[in-house]
Amino acid sequence: MPENELSRGWRLIFASCMGVICSSIVLPYYTIGALVVPITEEFGWTRAEFQMAILFSSGLGALTSPVIGWLIDRYGARRLAIPGLAGLSVGFVIAACMNGELWMLYLAYASMAVLGAGTIPVTWTRAIATNFFNRRGLALGLTLTGTGICAVAAPHYTVWLTENYGWRVAYAGIALLPIFLAGPIVFLMFKPVEGVAGRDEGNEWQSEIDSGLSFGEAMRSYRFWVLAVSILLAYMGFSGIGTNLFPSLTDDGFSSSDAATVQSIYGGSIVIGRVVVGYLVDRFWAPGVAAFALALPTVGALIFFGAPSFYVAAAASFLIGFAAGAELDLMSFLAAKYFGLRHYAKIYAVLYSTLAVCSGTAPMLFAMVYDRTNSYDFSFLVASILFALSTVMVLFLGRYPDDFPSHPQDL
Repeated sequence: MPENELSRGWRLIFASCMGVICSSIVLPYYTIGALVVPITEEFGWTRAEFQMAILFSSGLGALTSPVIGWLIDRYGARRLAIPGLAGLSVGFVIAACMNGELWMLYLAYASMAVLGAGTIPVTWTRAIATNFFNRRGLALGLTLTGTGICAVAAPHYTVWLTENYGWRVAYAGIALLPIFLAGPIVFLMFKPVEGVAGRDEGNEWQSEIDSGLSFGEAMRSYRFWVLAVSILLAYMGFSGIGTNLFPSLTDDGFSSSDAATVQSIYGGSIVIGRVVVGYLVDRFWAPGVAAFALALPTVGALIFFGAPSFYVAAAASFLIGFAAGAELDLMSFLAAKYFGLRHYAKIYAVLYSTLAVCSGTAPMLFAMVYDRTNSYDFSFLVASILFALSTVMVLFLGRYPDDFPSHPQDL
């Protein structure tokens, strides 16, 4: 029964959610915004120079993700997740030791990507996609609420550490999270079943796991490129806004506490977007759900064009966050739905690399606009256009495939 599926797998969902919170793409991304001002003021760096650190983190994540996808298919997700959490902590410790040299900043964030590569979303979503059958969309949504939870809690945690103990202790405090928060939970509960032994669904589940396009077949499908371009457009907007929202608000006169609150609303709406969209895609045509969700930040980004009041900024933050929450969930669901599970990890890893490139470049581009214009207004306008284009693009995915080859040849 579908309900039994969720109750049976709650430990895996919980552990995967904690892994997402402390992953190499999420934790660095949602903590860097609160560190922009204190570190750039101390070392005299521009905001673009500092935000370029995310390019090293997410950019290297993009390069390593296809390798991680291959390793997961070969060795399983658990063997990569646990050492990846420890490696991510090492990267934050390196950041705490910076002495004003930009290369050391970039080394720290590159270390987060390389040493923490086993924590990228493909690790957690692959485990969920191959362990849930009838409630896959909702299970993915619940797992990926980790990004929203991190967006809610991480800015406040980082601001509190920075204001009371300084940015070095803030980095050290963040380094504790993968090892001591996620580590024990993942070790005890993240035990995805790679086969079908013990499943009630039996042959039906095995058929689901064994069916799907090969990597080469997926790459030759127009749907792959429609999905990839839609993700690229949307995440250029989401990624640019996510790390620059906090400094843009303080520039508009918000206190650090109020800016962190608006950022937290952004994170809270990510959680809501994950769960709501995860529920809806199990019941309705997923590209239609995606188009509705992506229309919301088109309006939200335009609201930030100017100097909104606290409550208006909070509303705009909610609209953008809801869609940001929907998009990663949708990418996981759509990859499984349109390309199958047989080579899900490889296919998803390449789609994720598109997302990672956006996560690495967009924050720097937004910051460059600020350095040139002393304002983020133009960036918010461009983001609104990108969201609108992505809304239209995703509708071209068309109807779900009727069937997949059971044992396609790898190309």
